[in-house]
Amino acid sequence: MDDISTSTLLIILAVLIVTSAFFSSSETGMMSLNKYRLRHLAQSGNGSARRVSRLLERPDRLIGLILIGNNLVNIAASAIATVVCIRVFGDYGVAVATFGLTVVLLIFAEVTPKTLAAYFPEKIAFPASYVLSALLIPFYPFVWGLNLITNLVLKLFRINLDNRQDSLTHEELRTVVNEAGALIPRRHQDMLLSVLDLENVTVDDIMIPRNDIVGIDINNDWKDIIKQLTHGTHTRILLYRDTIDDAVGFVHSRDVLRLLSKTQFSKETLLRAVREIYFVPEGTPLNVQLLKFQRNKIRIGLVVDEYGDIQGLITLEDILEEIVGDFTTTMEMPVDNNIKQADGSYLVDAGSSIRDLNKQFKWKLPEEGPRTLNGLILEHLEEIPTKPLCIKISDYALEILEIKDNMVKQVKVSNLAAKKRWVKT
Repeated sequence: MDDISTSTLLIILAVLIVTSAFFSSSETGMMSLNKYRLRHLAQSGNGSARRVSRLLERPDRLIGLILIGNNLVNIAASAIATVVCIRVFGDYGVAVATFGLTVVLLIFAEVTPKTLAAYFPEKIAFPASYVLSALLIPFYPFVWGLNLITNLVLKLFRINLDNRQDSLTHEELRTVVNEAGALIPRRHQDMLLSVLDLENVTVDDIMIPRNDIVGIDINNDWKDIIKQLTHGTHTRILLYRDTIDDAVGFVHSRDVLRLLSKTQFSKETLLRAVREIYFVPEGTPLNVQLLKFQRNKIRIGLVVDEYGDIQGLITLEDILEEIVGDFTTTMEMPVDNNIKQADGSYLVDAGSSIRDLNKQFKWKLPEEGPRTLNGLILEHLEEIPTKPLCIKISDYALEILEIKDNMVKQVKVSNLAAKKRWVKT
């Protein structure tokens, strides 16, 4: 280097620092890429994305290539900086070169380019892929040897590189949807999250309880049956004998209208129009039941327990509402039995589903166990209350206001945690 002028060495040093910055930014940019967006761009025909994808198929080779290039450049820069500093500072040149080059490399070849690449990975990685793909050809023997030694070391520690998992877990996918921000409208995010939650919700959580099933006792007087059929608001009507447990089947309102237009309309013709009952085992996840409804071309079923006793009724519409939200499918007007009070508490129908209350008011009442607020209160008290009283469950004060037919009918619910936050602010 004695024959090379100091100015030339400084130019070479500057080039080496820029080259080191290129390798540093390339490494961070390649590793910071969103692999799902990269996969999408590659499948869409983006040439740079395909090139980057090929490089990332073997990250050990890519990292080996970048580190070989970066270390060669940094060592050469260190040697040149030492020569220049000795010429300028004499015996103190080695110390000046050591500390000076360290600061320069950290600022201009490490921190700054890596920070830039972390914020704009595609803008750095895509152009860099041209250079790295070209460099991989002449450096391949060195990279291959380096990877061979590295993999042997990893095997000594029983680390298997073939067990990489690139797929998203259920919870990770939920996080991706939640953090999509403006990319996915809030309404669509809620629908996607509801689809992901289908496997965690069973038919028991959303079924119409047995006591609320609207049906017609076929043993009633024929005039009463006709009146119920003509004034009914449901598309499918359950027919039974004396009790729900002796269910006969469902009759479609379309079939009822067709029979009503005929002169020969009787219990016998009505029973012949009955469709077979589809039974659903309790505890069936909604995603499974949705597929069963689709496969069997059925829209309604009765939920039964392990003894075959009817527990409730589930429809395809109920499952769809879990995904897209509530919508009215009958002529009945929705009635809100839950009324907000001036003090921030709510008057709640105790027969309401705990899950529905949590969704509606953003509460966190325990959902493990009883399905209704009445059931939760009875489980907590371990007896049926005989007079109004107040209990505390989790962060909620439940004041029992009305008791009828061995059931809690109305409750005043106060969110104690929310009140504490309000007092603190």
